Amino acid sequence: MKLKSFILFMLCLLLIPALLVACGPADVDEDPAAPDDEVTEPAADQDLIIATLSDAVSLDPHGSNDVPSAKVCYNIYESLVVFDENSELQPLLATSWEAVDDLTWEFTLREGVLFHDGSELTAEAVKASFDRLLDPDIASPRLFLFSMLEEVIVVDDYTVQFVTQFPFAPLPAHLAHSGGAIISLNAIEADYEEMAAGNEPGSYLSQNPVGTGFFIFESWEPGNQLKMVRFDDYWGENAKLDSVTFRVVPESLTRLSELETGFAHIADPVEPSDISRVENMDNAFMEITSVTVMAYIGYNCDKAPFDDVRVRQAISMAINKEDIIAGAYEGTAIPAEGPIAPGVFGHDPTISGLPYDKGMAAELLAEAGYADGFSTTIWTNDNPVRIMIAEYVQSELRDLNIEVDVEVIEWGAYLEGTAAGDHEMFILGWSTPTLDADYAVYALFHSDNVGDPGNRAFYRSAVADELLDRGRQEPDPDTRLAIYSELQEILIEDAPMLYLVYNENLAGVNNNVKNFGVTPASMFLLQDVYIEQ
Repeated sequence: MKLKSFILFMLCLLLIPALLVACGPADVDEDPAAPDDEVTEPAADQDLIIATLSDAVSLDPHGSNDVPSAKVCYNIYESLVVFDENSELQPLLATSWEAVDDLTWEFTLREGVLFHDGSELTAEAVKASFDRLLDPDIASPRLFLFSMLEEVIVVDDYTVQFVTQFPFAPLPAHLAHSGGAIISLNAIEADYEEMAAGNEPGSYLSQNPVGTGFFIFESWEPGNQLKMVRFDDYWGENAKLDSVTFRVVPESLTRLSELETGFAHIADPVEPSDISRVENMDNAFMEITSVTVMAYIGYNCDKAPFDDVRVRQAISMAINKEDIIAGAYEGTAIPAEGPIAPGVFGHDPTISGLPYDKGMAAELLAEAGYADGFSTTIWTNDNPVRIMIAEYVQSELRDLNIEVDVEVIEWGAYLEGTAAGDHEMFILGWSTPTLDADYAVYALFHSDNVGDPGNRAFYRSAVADELLDRGRQEPDPDTRLAIYSELQEILIEDAPMLYLVYNENLAGVNNNVKNFGVTPASMFLLQDVYIEQ
């Protein structure tokens, strides 16, 4: 049974509940009316409500490496530099920076910046933020981002130096990542006090995030909603909104109903099969953004039969990506040949992934001793697209006598389980907010990063490790490109995962919401957003 059949089946099941929730729009052939671009006055109530699929895991910027958490933290904390709409690095908390020598970068900080607790941004706070990230007692899943740092030096109140163990050209790009957020020195000290009292790292910070961003944390009801309010003492232009509420709405149809009835201003994500419904709403439009996200099916290389490369290759060759794109993604994605997405330094458009070939897949399974197949499980969180993909995989692998049990797991437990290696097959995505290949592949495939940092495939290869290390240490851009091209060929052949698609961020937005945007890393741009009357 092909993926389209699953979709029709699911639509039939969901039709009645959908009608009970809210009346759907009529089918029309004409284009929906474009949002009114006329400039009007902001509405009196400026609380932006975002209906989102998954809750944050942690508000400690060192405490997790998932997108739902980062989307919140991105608007509470700030980093030294930031990527603009053209993917160029721009000053943020740093006004300038330079490479002093091959191992040393110096940053000049912006003066007069206040944290949400009223303390001032200084080089000491910058140093404390990175010292905490590098602290083995914190065990941050984002350590890989800055593991090349030797030390952070305070030159004076507004000058700080980063000394690396080897030349590392992408350092400024890494500093733009939300893992490079600068945290209040007071909050860092309070969190260490909690640790001294026997609590886990992040016990204080995740409940009391203190950054310099244009929004300040107000409240969090895990599994329900999180609210942040405007920080009126922000160093730059204040946010136009009074507040932003992230409301956790796991059901896709409920998110759409809330958007349609005006109960929510933004629905994120919109499932590809629901794009036309949003486009036909009188009060909303689709915000479709190209992002540096690679969706993949991973295999636990530590567990039989996935410890055999032939089995991994066979399954990868038995899945038709075009079926998945046409069905689950409704055409809003492109096939992924390898792990590095277009728009990221190191992407090689000339490489070819493993072909779709069920006959060859059967031969590989027979060579590996599994001609009669085997039983396994595939994990996914409660993302409808991923569930569709899992069910499609389940159906297609029956042709090879592989029985697949689909397990849908809550997001937090899903991350914990895949980090611990409890899984066999799983579905996830990986974004590259630094726009550099080092981030795209180092966390996912280096043996030092098995588990929580990103290598949930538990893939270990001395050859890949050597190329990954060389790629981050090589200063010459052309040489780096050659290294990452060679690496991608190995990662395709070793098949620790099936590289599915490079996809897009799909959000439904109320017509009255102005200036909303999404970064290539899927972060929400909320500083200039307002709700018109």
